[in-house]
Amino acid sequence: MIILPAIDIMGGRVVRLRQGRREDVTVYGEDPAAFALRWRSEGAGWLHVVDLDGAFEGTSRNLASVRRIVETAGIPCELGGGLRDEAAVAAALDAGVARAIIGSKAAGSIDFIADLVARFGGERIAVGIDARDGMVAISGWTETSGIRALDLARQATDAGARTIIYTDIATDGMLAGPNVAAMRAMCDAVGANVIASGGVSTPADITALQTIPRLYGAIVGKALYDGHASLPDMLRAARGNPR
Repeated sequence: MIILPAIDIMGGRVVRLRQGRREDVTVYGEDPAAFALRWRSEGAGWLHVVDLDGAFEGTSRNLASVRRIVETAGIPCELGGGLRDEAAVAAALDAGVARAIIGSKAAGSIDFIADLVARFGGERIAVGIDARDGMVAISGWTETSGIRALDLARQATDAGARTIIYTDIATDGMLAGPNVAAMRAMCDAVGANVIASGGVSTPADITALQTIPRLYGAIVGKALYDGHASLPDMLRAARGNPR
């Protein structure tokens, strides 16, 4: 299982939101590329980058910062937030990211996912599914759709997306552990790679997630920034050696 440190960007700064609320923000630094370098130096093999301005406003706002992250890190990065048309996805991939994450637009148009897969390839297209009580949340988590998360995941996989990033909103930023049952249900539902997001805060959480067959990875955010866990410890747990 891979571990992906998260770098969330708002206004060019590195931040974390509590349960996705725009008004509940903590700023951790002014230089996203510096965090990219830190996580790589501590052993990260991938980075999970989110343009929060794009997520809320529907248009990518921080591509310059993303490009610097990619250039500085020298490891694969995935990007989500505001990627709601082909031009935005193309711009993200041109900025050097290895994988573009489609969120809100996927809930409204599976045909859009199929078109992206046809143009860019399924390995470069991920679908980010953020769920509240099993239902898909959209527009930066400000709205809840009438679509079940598992149904959207199946549709996205059928459209050719090879990665599903599944976030349980109730656990995100709460340092209370991941929703293992929900992640297990998602892995059972689809054949694509599933990356768990939300609540992963200790090596023990990583160990718990490893009980899920075929889980591909886990995103770690607030726990790293607040010092509740270290990336090397998380990586050791992912290798089955928590000590």
